[in-house]
Amino acid sequence: MANAGVDRICGSASSQEEVLQQLERILSSPEFRLPERAGRFLEFIVNETLAGRREYLKAFTIAQAVFGRDANFDAQQDPCVRIEAGRLRRELEHYYLTAGSTDRIIITVPRGGYVPVFDVRQDIEHADISSFVRAPRPVPGRDEAEQVNIVRSTIGRDGAGSHVSRLRYWLLAGGVGIVLVSVAAMLQHANLFDSETKSERGVASRPTIVVEHFESASDGGHASDISQGITDAIIEKLVPFNDIIVVAPLPRNREGQAAQPLYALQGSVRLEGSTLRSTARLVRRVDGVVIWANNYDADMKVQGILKTQASVAEHIATAVARPFGVMFKADTASIAGSPDAFSCILSYYSYRSEMTVKAHEVAKSCLQRAVEKTPDDSNIAAFLSLVHLDEFRFPYQLNTKPTAATLNLAKELAERAVQLDQKNARALQALMLADFFSNDMVAALRAGEAAYASNPNDTEVAGEYGLRLSMSGKWSRGCELISEVINKDAGPRGYYEVGMALCAFMRGDTQAAELWSRMSDLNYNPMHRLVLLSILGTLGKTAEAKEQLDWIQLRSPALIPNVRREVAKRLARSEDQERFLAGLKAAGLHVSDDKASLN
Repeated sequence: MANAGVDRICGSASSQEEVLQQLERILSSPEFRLPERAGRFLEFIVNETLAGRREYLKAFTIAQAVFGRDANFDAQQDPCVRIEAGRLRRELEHYYLTAGSTDRIIITVPRGGYVPVFDVRQDIEHADISSFVRAPRPVPGRDEAEQVNIVRSTIGRDGAGSHVSRLRYWLLAGGVGIVLVSVAAMLQHANLFDSETKSERGVASRPTIVVEHFESASDGGHASDISQGITDAIIEKLVPFNDIIVVAPLPRNREGQAAQPLYALQGSVRLEGSTLRSTARLVRRVDGVVIWANNYDADMKVQGILKTQASVAEHIATAVARPFGVMFKADTASIAGSPDAFSCILSYYSYRSEMTVKAHEVAKSCLQRAVEKTPDDSNIAAFLSLVHLDEFRFPYQLNTKPTAATLNLAKELAERAVQLDQKNARALQALMLADFFSNDMVAALRAGEAAYASNPNDTEVAGEYGLRLSMSGKWSRGCELISEVINKDAGPRGYYEVGMALCAFMRGDTQAAELWSRMSDLNYNPMHRLVLLSILGTLGKTAEAKEQLDWIQLRSPALIPNVRREVAKRLARSEDQERFLAGLKAAGLHVSDDKASLN
């Protein structure tokens, strides 16, 4: 972050005092929205660094000091420190976009470690951030989600037009910031979905992105070669994402003018000894607004040049194109009824984030019309299959009464999608789920393996494959994948954490299981509450278990008589089922012992 107007703090007594004051400012700000544990995390790593003990900031040390773990803590089995560090990084970015937009001291936690970096902005005159990022005061009566939406709408509104160049300058100077914009507005402003230019396979209905050559910010041919290598690697890792189109060179329209991609991915590479810093930003070309930016540091002595290039490129490509990421944030109500297929895909991602009956119906209706209009589009068939599968997976949340016909339809759509494109990771993901819930584990894992091989950077594919591996009894490999996608900020938020809770529960670490379960979105699906209930029962926490049981009885009473059936749908091995059910019984839930009713 040592760019124009930003200098690195040297660590003098006065500078240390400034850092401690900034730490207190962050922790007391309403814009720092993480729980108390995250505050202790930040406070610990800052104080240890200032005390000259940065070499002790390892996952093991932090787990003991912040999370209360004992000497048996294993970072590979329990990645709670790594996950919390990722959330802390994102929350610091949010803070410096809002309440801390004009703060002199910038505290960041670079990826790849837990040692904080302290920078000072000597001159913010050029950035003038306050003129376009105004953090609104909390509004009484509005919950946290509403406050976040207010902040995002303020950033999106004031970040356009004449302030674009200043925004870009500050993002480069500060090295922090994710400016979230509505994809619905994007579709309104950009004339990229002319029905006359769409192919029969629906390709033109997907957003296009051009990867511009990453500039070399250091002198010498070595840096130039590395920047070219990173550019090429990013393109290679973006291409497997079926939801987008990577263009280079730009396609020509009928008038011979270069068609404008929806997005441009820009960046630079700087070398400082063996350290490589790559800065990347995603720009919406219709108005020049920077909608995402980040930087990545790597030590080339650790992995070598080629592996470092590949690692940086993977981080950037995944952040840009992963499902539920910045390119797929949309408001279902705003895009409902839009004629293009991509709007239906946005409807799906929006529905999976909201998880409401209304959002499900909007996505289902849109995708059904899209399949009728473009029957040869593998992606659309795959998403419609997933929507039907969700009626089978989440009946107590979506108020559906699925039958065998529902599952058969979902499988037919998935098979059709794979026939149209055998390397479409989303189609293979749908087939995996259809086979899994048809109780064909061999076929399910075969499809999952193919999906993951097709695009290992697709966090939804990797996460769902990890869940199916785990629930089929292959806990070690499955939990490893789930841990990786959580570390990549996979969505929907709070979805894969329940998978980590099951992983910890099945290996007997009920303390970690409870932590992961409470980190999940308990309102996303009543089954998440059921997982926590089993964990609490196993721990003997009867009072807390009763709270969860009361919630299920009040909000999802239909689940209770079907508990054994629902558990058997998900956990393939009888020993895993019985361990889970034993926890439920210990929590006070009556579970029928009639196994014959499962057939």
